[in-house]
Amino acid sequence: MFSLLPLPSWLPGLPSLEWGCSLLDGLLQGLVGAFGVSVLNSLLKVYFFVGCANDPKRRTETERLRAQWALLETVHLAGLALFLTIVGVRVAALVVLEFSLRAVSTLLSLRKDSRGLETLQLYLLSQYALGCGLSCGLSFLQEGAPHRTLSLLLSLALAALLRAGASRLCHHVCRLYELHSSQRYCGVCLGLLAGAYRLPGLLGRALAVAFAVGNLAAVALINQDFLSTSEAVRFWTPLTICYTLLVIYMQEEQRQQRFSMQSQVQTVLVRMGGLFVLLLTVGRWLDLLGLLVSLLGELWCLAGVRTLLDLCQIQDFPSQPAASVPSQTLQSAPTEPQKAAPS
Repeated sequence: MFSLLPLPSWLPGLPSLEWGCSLLDGLLQGLVGAFGVSVLNSLLKVYFFVGCANDPKRRTETERLRAQWALLETVHLAGLALFLTIVGVRVAALVVLEFSLRAVSTLLSLRKDSRGLETLQLYLLSQYALGCGLSCGLSFLQEGAPHRTLSLLLSLALAALLRAGASRLCHHVCRLYELHSSQRYCGVCLGLLAGAYRLPGLLGRALAVAFAVGNLAAVALINQDFLSTSEAVRFWTPLTICYTLLVIYMQEEQRQQRFSMQSQVQTVLVRMGGLFVLLLTVGRWLDLLGLLVSLLGELWCLAGVRTLLDLCQIQDFPSQPAASVPSQTLQSAPTEPQKAAPS
């Protein structure tokens, strides 16, 4: 009697099926990483919009933020997901480690008077590395899981839910924040009016956790390819030297020239050039292709946050845009005339 029971046993032996499952898992990881970057971008846009809307001198910047098209955000999300899917785990791990070292060095060298703006710049420049970190973390945590694809689908559903909430908040603020904050009848806008200055701190703590997990996953994923300690030493020694020289070079460049989009593009080219030379000696040919994809991904993320990077160049941009608004409003509100006390 004909039976279909042996059919599932044939499927795991098909190379095309294994390749297709691996591609599907990589696509799901790339989408999760892109959704995480979208959440960060939306919340940063909310912070900058609230800061500009509360300052009458920032009408031009407010209109620039409001004029961004939702279609362009969707295209940016799809392109970033594509880059994160095909970049490769090894190159993504190297990107995460390089950015983490550079971020720690930058935070330790910040001056107190410029800490707020430079921290916001760091958040904006971390977008591609954050996507790589989320992809590496999922790849490491789900490795060998019996229901890997199902787990990644659940992770994608949670990431899509967070992204939808952050995007809805961003669109609501860009359209109605000025009206609702003045009329005082929207709880969301009133909450941002009083506590929007807390957003960078919350984002900083979330990014610290994400990059901590990403760094652990990156180190573990890279070490899986080594059969002995000597091979690991031959890889990590030039990598450490290369990263140290890159960090020193970046700090000198930041001291000598002003922050601009051109300088950030130059920084990306120098960083990727250093990694290219390193992978020529200790990497694989497939890693060089992944590095080219990573370069395109970095430039793609810079193009997506160009407006926010321009706002970071405003030296007097308020680090706490909404903290003082309620008190100022209360002081400027008309007071009722007091009744004269009877004599």
